[in-house]
Amino acid sequence: MPCFHTFSKFFLVASVVLATGCDRGSHPSNISNAAPDFALSDGANTVHLADYRGKIVVLNFWASWCVPCVEELPSLLDLHHEMPSIVVLAVSTDTDQAAYRQFLIDHHVDLITVDDAKAQSSNLYGSYRWPESYVIDRQGILRRKFVGPQDWTSSEIVKYLKSL
Repeated sequence: MPCFHTFSKFFLVASVVLATGCDRGSHPSNISNAAPDFALSDGANTVHLADYRGKIVVLNFWASWCVPCVEELPSLLDLHHEMPSIVVLAVSTDTDQAAYRQFLIDHHVDLITVDDAKAQSSNLYGSYRWPESYVIDRQGILRRKFVGPQDWTSSEIVKYLKSL
C-alpha cells in the first residue's frame, strides 16, 4: 500500500506541474486590449512601440543564451525578409551587452532588435520565459500570443498574419 500511496502523490504532483507548465499564459487576459506601450534604448538602438502603429507587429521576447530562441531565430529572420510589411520587433533580455551584440553579428540579425536587460517591456506583458511572442494589429491591439519557438513561415502563421 505505501508504494501505491507514493505513486499517487507522484502522479498528482506531476499532473499539476504539467498542467501549469503547458499553459504558460498562452491565453492571456490582455488579448483584444491595447498592447502595453514601451520605449527602450540600449545605447545602440532605440524603439518605441507606438511608432509602429498602423503596421502589424510581431513582438518577440528572447535572449541570446536561450536555446529555443536560437532555434526560432531563422524563421523570424525569414518572416522579416519574406513579409517586409510586418514589423518584427525582437526585444532581448540579455544582461551581458557584449554577448548580445556578438550574437547579433554571429547570427546576421538584421531585424529591429533592442536589449532590455531589466526586462521592463516583457514585464508589461507578463512574459518571463523565452521565447514568447505577441501579434499586435494595425490599431495597436494584442491579437495573439505564441509561447515557445515557432516556425514563423508555416502556412498557418503566414495565413493568420495575412488575415490581419
